Amino acid sequence: MTDPLRAPMAGQDVEQVPEAALGWVRGGKRAALATLIEIWGSAPRRPGAQLAVNALGEMVGSVSGGCVEGAVVTEAMAVLEDGRPRVLDFTVSSADAFAVGLSCGGQMRVLIEPVGQGAGIPEALLADLVAARSRRRPVVYAVNPETWERHLMAATAPGPLQSAVQAALRADRSSFYGDWFLCVNTSPLKLAVVGAVHIAQALAPMARIAGYEVAVIDPRSAFATAARFPQTRLLHEWPDVGLATFGLDDRTAVVSLTHDPKLDGPAIRAALRAPVFYLGCLGSRKTHAARIAWLERDGYTPEDIARIHAPIGADIGASSPAEIAVSILAQMIECLRKPETQPQIRAMQPA
Repeated sequence: MTDPLRAPMAGQDVEQVPEAALGWVRGGKRAALATLIEIWGSAPRRPGAQLAVNALGEMVGSVSGGCVEGAVVTEAMAVLEDGRPRVLDFTVSSADAFAVGLSCGGQMRVLIEPVGQGAGIPEALLADLVAARSRRRPVVYAVNPETWERHLMAATAPGPLQSAVQAALRADRSSFYGDWFLCVNTSPLKLAVVGAVHIAQALAPMARIAGYEVAVIDPRSAFATAARFPQTRLLHEWPDVGLATFGLDDRTAVVSLTHDPKLDGPAIRAALRAPVFYLGCLGSRKTHAARIAWLERDGYTPEDIARIHAPIGADIGASSPAEIAVSILAQMIECLRKPETQPQIRAMQPA
């Protein structure tokens, strides 16, 4: 069974923030969870970004990229003393905001809640949230800062917030709905790289930094080695088998870098059968034309083929393996964050 406290992070956050807060509390340390709930103007993080703080001053995560963290930690210590959650306001007109470095025109509101203490978030509710994240079950943590009523809701949960919860999960965006702040906890982003080649050696660590769980799939064990891919999950399996092992869903990107149709083909077929948000394949325009030909012979439609990004990567003039990896990651992010601009994504949407 998966240990929820060792589960991957959700959404865009690299750190396991709710997991850290729950682990501290279960280990006998008092902890608080800070959540960015509103922003205006310039701000480095999106609503839903979180910071966990324990009574020793240890931190995991970030609500501002650094500019208000000190003030948030100070206030979190007060929260841990009195057990009362509160909302902090930082604006350019506030002396406190200038003192912590928020002088670029941005404003933000931060919610701080003690865990399992006073009027804070119950430990059992946080445990359910962490368990949902570990099982890749998208949920919304709904909190009313006026009454401190709280719910953990899936998309199918009945009630007056159902349509708002569904919309928040669909957009992967935390925001207020009336008096309720809806904090989205989506499944962790994943990247499956087929082909343990030079570009993959650069792409794997870049993607991890961007918050992706990464697996490199290649049946050639001489290529897919721990020495070439440190701290990376390696699957020495045929691509379709490895992709099934890794799991494909709408939070997964698939990148095929093999140049070999024997490996490229099974990877593409497996990805096209799944709702992956990105499928990119290395190769020249001539190579892709040949790829299209055999896909058409296999009965794939123009809409299916339009989902493939080839030649792979954003058109930034990349030439070295590292630069090509940057271009691939940039194109993945664009497909994830701006799906409305992608004909490949629009082709998957119902009419």
